[in-house]
Amino acid sequence: MVVCLGLALAGCSSSGNDSLAQQANAGGEKGYVAGDGSVSEYAPEQRGEPVQFEAEMFDGSTVSAESLRGKPAVVNFWYAGCAPCRAEAPDLVALHHEYQDRAQFLGVNLRDQQPTAEAFERNYGVDYPSASDLNGAVLLALSDYVPPQAVPTTLVLDEQGRVAARVLGKADKSTLDALIKDTVAESA
Repeated sequence: MVVCLGLALAGCSSSGNDSLAQQANAGGEKGYVAGDGSVSEYAPEQRGEPVQFEAEMFDGSTVSAESLRGKPAVVNFWYAGCAPCRAEAPDLVALHHEYQDRAQFLGVNLRDQQPTAEAFERNYGVDYPSASDLNGAVLLALSDYVPPQAVPTTLVLDEQGRVAARVLGKADKSTLDALIKDTVAESA
């Protein structure tokens, strides 16, 4: 798995201006590659096919991309040891409460065992579900939008399950709010 992620990161380094590739190549001890905070929005006519994935939840049930269709969804890739993930958690919780009737939220935990993930969720009041992606299946399925090791990354899916927006790195609350609001308005 580590070799595959390393190869994937190496493949992303074709541009000398790719900050994610530069961070990965530089190494370091922080344990993650921080996104640069860039935001990508996709107009409805420019969106690809609906995303496809299936993941196991920490309670043993499964979630699929199909189960998120019907209303917009926010999918956040995180893990407990990621400082930007801890910093954005309160904002994600607040937005979940604001949009709970109009948009679904799903966390995708990339590294933690269940007790660690649950401790993080209790500590930050995260009350939306998170899937475990220790095997990297969700990350691989969404690799067109989520660079390996770029944590956190947040996707906003439209009601059809297509990627409407992406934030690499810590999501600014007001920016994410605007992205969700725009996507919710499309489905109204």
